Amino acid sequence: MKAFLIDRYAKGAALRVGEVPEPQLLDNDVLIQIHASSVNPLDAKIRDGEFKLILPYSLPLILGNDAAGVVVRVGSRVRGFKPGDEVYARPAKDRIGTFAEFIAMNEADVAMKPKNLTMEEAASMPLVALTAWQALVERAKLKKGQKVLIHAGSGGVGVIAIQLAKHLGATVATTTSTANVDLVKSLGADVVVDYKKDDFENVLQGYDVVLNSLGKDTLEKSLRVLKPGGKLISISGPPDPEFARENGFGWLLQQVMRLLSFSIRRKSKRHDVSYSFLFMTANGGQLAQIASLIEAGAIRPVIDRVFPFEKTNEALAYVETGRAKGKVVIAVK
Repeated sequence: MKAFLIDRYAKGAALRVGEVPEPQLLDNDVLIQIHASSVNPLDAKIRDGEFKLILPYSLPLILGNDAAGVVVRVGSRVRGFKPGDEVYARPAKDRIGTFAEFIAMNEADVAMKPKNLTMEEAASMPLVALTAWQALVERAKLKKGQKVLIHAGSGGVGVIAIQLAKHLGATVATTTSTANVDLVKSLGADVVVDYKKDDFENVLQGYDVVLNSLGKDTLEKSLRVLKPGGKLISISGPPDPEFARENGFGWLLQQVMRLLSFSIRRKSKRHDVSYSFLFMTANGGQLAQIASLIEAGAIRPVIDRVFPFEKTNEALAYVETGRAKGKVVIAVK
């Protein structure tokens, strides 16, 4: 099968297109013929070697973290899926590889594709929707009447997080550029801070939750908009000791994470708020719940551009410009 892969970690390098064997099917696996995938900043970070401490892949590695397609074969123990099922998924972090014609993954990580979405639309959802769900529903326990600030509202995670937060009944503020103000308002944002005109920390106050996907400066400024007891959840780091413990990292790596997050954890404590790092995990059950929300019209995909499979490198480069509104999709089949 054809796939886009890396042979070594290299910042900004092009992926190599090559012929690789079809993946092996384990007893609990489904083999999916991929119709569409989508690009996430995570793909570039893995290629650049930014995550090699916490994601020790063996190379060469097929990149890609989102898939929508059709089940073609199932393992002997699979009960939830059959050949012909249209599905969508984010594979487990140690089994990525959706920039390819086929992928095998555990059935626990897979869900039926939302009936009202095309393959391209469905492929845009898994990683970002799971990130939003795990941040707002699981970690923040966001409730009706609470106030949440979602940074980078026009980005891949932002466009879904705004819609999910509105569905949960929260008041939603977001940061974006002038060009994207109308987009984030159309998704349900109540308060929009144009970062080209205003500093969000001077405009917002008394928030229960902040979801951060930006850098260190934004992270620290976010402390000032939270009320005592508020929660600062960051998907862009720095990783914290709790994350290291949950993933079973050794003592040395735990100390590294403790050091990396020491400053923000200390400042959070001073502001009487909690800080946590979220690295989303594959979860077919949550994807099934998200599919119900999509079918009910509570969440819709936002796609900037669709690239053909052979232009996967161009799709990755476009995401790296940081200008994409919503998601960038790759049509594989």
